[in-house]
Amino acid sequence: MSAEKISNIKTEVIYIPLLNEGTPVFRPAGGLRLGKNMFKVLATEEYDPEDEEWEFPPETIVRCGKEFRNGEKLFIAKAKVASQVNRKQNG
Repeated sequence: MSAEKISNIKTEVIYIPLLNEGTPVFRPAGGLRLGKNMFKVLATEEYDPEDEEWEFPPETIVRCGKEFRNGEKLFIAKAKVASQVNRKQNG
């Protein structure tokens, strides 16, 4: 899904953990809400898998947990969730 196509969709900011950074680092990204605390990760315009290793790359469906950081409530991606397509194929 290109940035042009997702610009009309209402998204929320979710935070994706980065791997191999030496310290805990989170990248803000768009998340398309699919259910309570469940989001589809959307790529940022700057997304470059050669530059940053996201624990949950774009198009992954994730469950987020709410955390308070610097007085703000943030959605942090915590776990990958099986996609609805896979559940329909297996069900």
